[in-house]
Amino acid sequence: MTRYIPLRQAAACALLLSLVAACSESKSSASPPAMPPAGVSVIQVKPQAVPIVNELPGRIAPTQIAEVRPRVSGIIIKRVFEQGSLAKEGDVLYRIDPAPFQVQVESAKATLQRALASQLLARQQADRQTELQQKNITSKQELDSATAQLAQANADVAAAQAGLDAAKLNLQYADVKAPISGRIGRALVTEGALVSATGPEKLATIQQLDPVYADFTQSSQELMNLKQAVKKGLLQSPTEGAATVRLLFDDGTEYAHPGQLLFSEATVDETTGQITMRAQFPNPDGDLLPGLYVRVQIEQAVEQSALTVPQQAIQRDTSGRPQLYVVAKDNVAELRSVEIGRVVGNQAIVTKGLQAGDHVIVQGFQKLRPGATVAPEEWKPAAAPAATSSTENKASEG
Repeated sequence: MTRYIPLRQAAACALLLSLVAACSESKSSASPPAMPPAGVSVIQVKPQAVPIVNELPGRIAPTQIAEVRPRVSGIIIKRVFEQGSLAKEGDVLYRIDPAPFQVQVESAKATLQRALASQLLARQQADRQTELQQKNITSKQELDSATAQLAQANADVAAAQAGLDAAKLNLQYADVKAPISGRIGRALVTEGALVSATGPEKLATIQQLDPVYADFTQSSQELMNLKQAVKKGLLQSPTEGAATVRLLFDDGTEYAHPGQLLFSEATVDETTGQITMRAQFPNPDGDLLPGLYVRVQIEQAVEQSALTVPQQAIQRDTSGRPQLYVVAKDNVAELRSVEIGRVVGNQAIVTKGLQAGDHVIVQGFQKLRPGATVAPEEWKPAAAPAATSSTENKASEG
């Protein structure tokens, strides 16, 4: 049997359904709740003194270098030193056959003895002529002749003594000795070789390697710009002898011992426009060898009121210009274009676009838009463990 719903009930149900739909539409059209301010980490920009450190190419050179050469001619009978070892000044390096020089010494001794005998005879004759002259027995001419013969005999003795000294000196030179202390290289002659005192050959080379020099060059224009900035008061020059000088090896590793700047040349190289400077470094472990390419880091001035920010805070627009987010009034994020100068470590010097006291967003700006409200807090950089770099280096070496 078919049941029919009364018309009045059907109208009531339709009205109820329309009210429910209206309530749902009103709820869906209501605005969503506002998002909370984004949390960001900021730093306050403060003026600080930042050293101007330039990295320049250089080469290692020994502080002393000497070529070992013979001072007498003869046959090498023995090489005394060990190649590549450390030699002290005065150490015997080679021995030249001493027999010819010993003969010369004996001959010079005999010549001296003969001259001494002639001198004795001449003195006795001069004394006798003097006595006879006092008694008016002999003439004045004979006395003068005896006196002249004595003077000649004295000169012969002096010449003979000088000849003996020269012979003894040549005998000493038969032992070729180290002129300086340092590391000696390979032997350039062998036993049995004939060497000459006037020849071009050298027997070995000695280099003093502790300390060593680092010779490096810098553009004359860069040095002039630094001097002009110091004169204008924009930079402060370090006191004499206080400039820090460090070395970097070709792979970027820093040498453990700092150096001392000695001088800079007073002339400019005409072909390169560079000025050569020299620093001195201790080399106790012998790591620095002559000719080694290095990079020299030298502190040449100090910028007293530099404004720096961490490099991670810097963004780039589509054209590559640097930008920073700065917390403005009412904690509103402001995107500001800046100019970046030098980079020192992980800090970049901002030369334009910032003022002391500005709060720069370092972390949390990736999803920000200009004008967004932020909740700033002080940035605390994470301290990387000291062993991390060495671990990574070992891993890369493995």
